[in-house]
Amino acid sequence: MSRKKSFSRKKKIALLVGAVALVGGTAVAMTGTSQASVECDGLNTALANNQRFIDGQRAAPDALSDARIKNRQDVIEEIRRKQAASGCEVGASDTGAAPPAEAPPAEAAPPAGGEEGTGEGAGTGNGAGSDPGRAGEVVCAGSTVTLSGEAGAPAASSNEFPVGTTLRVTNLDNGKSTTVQVTAASGSCALLNDAAFEQVREPGKFLIRNARIERVG
Repeated sequence: MSRKKSFSRKKKIALLVGAVALVGGTAVAMTGTSQASVECDGLNTALANNQRFIDGQRAAPDALSDARIKNRQDVIEEIRRKQAASGCEVGASDTGAAPPAEAPPAEAAPPAGGEEGTGEGAGTGNGAGSDPGRAGEVVCAGSTVTLSGEAGAPAASSNEFPVGTTLRVTNLDNGKSTTVQVTAASGSCALLNDAAFEQVREPGKFLIRNARIERVG
């Protein structure tokens, strides 16, 4: 009888250890899934913002709309490559993204032949700790921030503020901030290009859910 009881205890311990290992493995899997979801959400939002910008340009075209549309189509292809590399559904977009921006007024249009937000001196980006520290007016409260997928010096695009406006975007989850100029219109309050987004992002994330956007200067 004693041997039978001893074997029963050992079996119970083994089952308990196995259950703990299973729960731990499930937690790791759920964490990985959550991380991937954040990456995909950010890329989906970026894709939707760029598509909505294209739709807005087609609805109200001007002399530079064709060039803007071509630029954003190239950006969309880059976002799709990032979706594939991150294991996201390629081509999926966030249908709840901000509505398309109106075409920018003629006086705010970039010079012919140039691409929006890609020229030298296009932005005044600063990494964490190098922000000028000027008092800013908090705008677009509750907005998330993602990337446009565009190259070039640190810059932003916006459907709220005209070209030349200076915005400071702070990622409240890691305390990093960047101060950039708006160089183009887009489908959201503050859409950072790749260089600016790199200054404030968390590793592996393409969406800043907890952000503060300020208008400075």
